[in-house]
Amino acid sequence: MFTFLIVVIALIGLLMTLIILLQSGKGGGLAGIAAGGTQQVLGTRTAPDILEKATWVLGTAFIVLCVLTNFTIDRGGDVPSVIQQGAQEQVQTPVVPPITEPAPGETPPP
Repeated sequence: MFTFLIVVIALIGLLMTLIILLQSGKGGGLAGIAAGGTQQVLGTRTAPDILEKATWVLGTAFIVLCVLTNFTIDRGGDVPSVIQQGAQEQVQTPVVPPITEPAPGETPPP
């Protein structure tokens, strides 16, 4: 499921890139390449409206799928995080003071 969603997200990203590049902005963009055929078939104002709506729909789908993909990640069961593992190791390992030998000429403590 995770791999499928990643592939769908990648395809949506590619489609969004193409649609955004086809939109005519202040500078005209790449819309001039396909503008002749698009404007004749769909009318002069219909093409930008369709491209704008497609951008909004694909953008929304992209964000929603990115959030949903987070919930499909297989985390391998009850594997604790690195922080939890470190905390468990500290609790399980008792702190033992180092054993020091008395200095020469001193008597050992009782």
